[in-house]
Amino acid sequence: MKLFPVLAIVVLWHIKLFAQDAYKIHQDAIVIDTHGDILFNQIKSGIDIGKLQSKGNFDLVRARQGGLDVQFFSIWCDETGGYAVASREIDSLYSLIKRYPEKIMLIKTASDLEKAVRQQKLAAMIGVEGGHMIENRLDHIDSLAKRGMAYLTLTWNNSTSWSSSAADESSGKVKPEQAGLTTFGKQVVKRLNKLGVMVDLSHVGEKTFYDAIRVSSKPIIVSHSCAYRLNPVPRNLNDKQIKAVGKNKGVVCINFYSGFLDSTFNRKQKAFFNKYDEELKSLSAKYGRSNAIDTLLSNHQADADATRPPISLLVKHINYVVKLIGVDRVGLGADFDGAESFPLGMNSVADYPKITAELIKNGYSENDIKKILGGNVVRLIKENKGS
Repeated sequence: MKLFPVLAIVVLWHIKLFAQDAYKIHQDAIVIDTHGDILFNQIKSGIDIGKLQSKGNFDLVRARQGGLDVQFFSIWCDETGGYAVASREIDSLYSLIKRYPEKIMLIKTASDLEKAVRQQKLAAMIGVEGGHMIENRLDHIDSLAKRGMAYLTLTWNNSTSWSSSAADESSGKVKPEQAGLTTFGKQVVKRLNKLGVMVDLSHVGEKTFYDAIRVSSKPIIVSHSCAYRLNPVPRNLNDKQIKAVGKNKGVVCINFYSGFLDSTFNRKQKAFFNKYDEELKSLSAKYGRSNAIDTLLSNHQADADATRPPISLLVKHINYVVKLIGVDRVGLGADFDGAESFPLGMNSVADYPKITAELIKNGYSENDIKKILGGNVVRLIKENKGS
């Protein structure tokens, strides 16, 4: 018998077995994405994300294909918007659920989540991204919580009068003596704790981060951030912060954005934009900067793909957090539809099984993979809500 055909059969058998194991683990797990910027785009463009879309990173069809069980829908607007915009985005989620009740349901508790999974419906949860949307009113927190807010991100890139952001602290826009939580800011954290709403510390400055983690009586969430040691950008967490999350028994959910994962991405992206500068200017004049970038990336797919990191780098950030604070303290917060670039192969929520396969390659056990994919966040919801 010739040796090469036998080796080929063995290799193919192992590949098939690996694929079967990855598929089974992924299907058995509760897969949770703690951050998706879907609703703002849905309102802006009028698309129906209940149907398969050719653009964007999310719709209910691809969510089902990717085995996604729980999606935290981000309620977002920049500093020019507020409570009314947040309410409108929540209305749009309610409308989606009303149109597709057989595919998606709003959940507020861990028991609701488990019910949705049993019924094979996408569990929709709400994360409000930016404390400016409460407009300095505790009663707005109450109202948002009643409508399903599961976490409040204390700041977006903009600071509020009661909390400072990472962007403003790192740029010097907020002076050190003005940084952190005010007395009202601490009241916000306490109100969130009382209501069972998770305190989200993505986007916040270091002073706000430590103030909030000291005040919070419950485990916090970092809904979409990465490790600063692997890529030193202000939005990522340094080792001291990651260890503080571990001590708090919170969860760091890894962001998929190339610019947060890959320390070489900004340089590569800048070279890409320079190469197509005239085209970008023309498209921007016609469609606006954001749509122009999407169009440019689509027009030059091969060059755009060359700027994207591999999925292995995403898992490297997971590994880093696990090494520092353990496998019980990490999750996934993709930031899909909130950024222009993600790892090669991670084009939408349909690609979540690729992460499971990469985790297997990295030697994680089935139990630990299930924790990373969603089990840790389920535990966090229970510890904040009490059910």
